[in-house]
Amino acid sequence: MRVAVLGGGESGVGSAVLAKVKGFDVFLSDMGAIKPEYIKTLEEWHIPYEQGRHSEDLILNADEVVKSPGIPSTAPMVRAIAEKGIHIVSEIEFASRFDSAKKICITGSNGKTTTTSLIYYLLKEAGLNVGLGGNIGKSYAMQVATEKHDYYVLEISSFQLDDTYDFRPDIAILMNITPDHLDRYDHKMENYTLAKFKITQNLRPEDCFIFDSDDKITIGHLSKIVLKAKMLPFTQEKEVSQGAFIRDGKIVLRYGEDETDIYLNQLALGGRHNIYNSMAAALAAKASGIDDEVIRKSLRTFSPIEHRLEPVLSVRNVLYINDSKATNIDSAWYALECQTSPVIWIVGGKDKGNDYSILDELVRKKVKAIVCMGVDNSKIHAAYEKFGLPMVDTGSAEEAVRESAKLASPGDVVLLSPCCASFDLFDNYEDRGRKFKDAVRKL
Repeated sequence: MRVAVLGGGESGVGSAVLAKVKGFDVFLSDMGAIKPEYIKTLEEWHIPYEQGRHSEDLILNADEVVKSPGIPSTAPMVRAIAEKGIHIVSEIEFASRFDSAKKICITGSNGKTTTTSLIYYLLKEAGLNVGLGGNIGKSYAMQVATEKHDYYVLEISSFQLDDTYDFRPDIAILMNITPDHLDRYDHKMENYTLAKFKITQNLRPEDCFIFDSDDKITIGHLSKIVLKAKMLPFTQEKEVSQGAFIRDGKIVLRYGEDETDIYLNQLALGGRHNIYNSMAAALAAKASGIDDEVIRKSLRTFSPIEHRLEPVLSVRNVLYINDSKATNIDSAWYALECQTSPVIWIVGGKDKGNDYSILDELVRKKVKAIVCMGVDNSKIHAAYEKFGLPMVDTGSAEEAVRESAKLASPGDVVLLSPCCASFDLFDNYEDRGRKFKDAVRKL
């Protein structure tokens, strides 16, 4: 069998190595430049590759193509592959064929990374042999090729779900659905929602589906499909017979005949959104058979993750917070909502069809100045000039931090929560977050 891999990043290179390990004839192609560390891996594994082009004669002779999630289906090479009738799959689909481990898989518009990291921490604290992958950490395919785990905790984006067919989690978690990446889904919310729900398509009666029953879009679509899995909702609005809810200042977990509670004031992560994340993680741990005391202790001792409401430094009594992972409106809403000090807000990047008016009330209440960081900031100006706040345009993390420092007073917060993708000025949101932190340290 010949496998062509499109994309030479973490996902693509991991898929290529797995194909090689399984004895397939494999070729990797990337239209851009492949990073030196990935070239080193490909050469160590003796995998033929190309960069800066797609050679049709080396790709269109494949039996199957593994497509990296960042490549849209509208790309000319992808269209050519589809027209030839060659099957296209994602790394997640490809790797799962060769993996018998239990899989806990998390998708949703917001909270994925925090919840995934929290579940991974819970399972590690319970002494389980667990791998972390998908849209976070090391490539899932690379781990299947070179490691052996009993469990995987996988953060899975809608792009990674798009090319899945037989992939099946043991525990599927849908955090929420809010407008995001609509440019990849013909600007139709329905298409994006259906992509998220693909995580449930193969669930069996013995599997679990954990979901936010306070999320109207999730519940609206849940009523349209038939699921065989055990349903475990989490909610802050009502009591449920199975799942997680709030009572008397505690999270209550009900799983089967068992009931457990965890004090809200003991959670390591603050804010309403993190209560949802903690509920989902605790339910996944409960369904995995983890001891109640381990769940309680882990939720108390977990450390915040990089780029998600990450405190960086306090400089001249101004706190700088890195929330570079906030690439959509809803994430930025949570970041602004949990601030208790006046905010200098760094916002901007590659717009994904954002409706900024959703943030109007929070901007009016919380924000004292706006620092735009992007190539084109016109939409942000159009949305927020009406408030009469100081607004500055910048073209780099260093310039944005410098301008924010000028606007800030002691006791203020400088919040990088961009609402947008990073690709206009940065390699990715991690690159944006690290450059922001470097710039803060230089102050």
